[in-house]
Amino acid sequence: MAKKGIHKNEQLRSLVQELKRLSLDKKVRIWKRIAEDLEKPNRNSRAVNIYKLSKYCKDNETVIVPGKVLGTGELSCKVSVAAYTFSGEAYKKISEKGKALTIQELMKQNPEGKNIKIIG
Repeated sequence: MAKKGIHKNEQLRSLVQELKRLSLDKKVRIWKRIAEDLEKPNRNSRAVNIYKLSKYCKDNETVIVPGKVLGTGELSCKVSVAAYTFSGEAYKKISEKGKALTIQELMKQNPEGKNIKIIG
């Protein structure tokens, strides 16, 4: 049981380092901001429901959640959502209307961090 927590912690640490490195290399502040949000204690981690994405997003936008996306609500627009983790239901709902990505995938697709909205 303890190994799983350590493994996840290592993945998070690695992601934070990647974000900081990309921020310095490309001189882009958004990646540093996401890294800082992910470094916060677990009790302060962000959780965003689908209905909140629907409320604040427009069609064809790209959003990033520095935490977990949960499945409550319905998605009313076609968006690309990058997050640290997704619940199974949230992943399914987003994939039906738009695109669910990992933060690493978004970093590769958009290293300049242009036109990305932070939600959460």
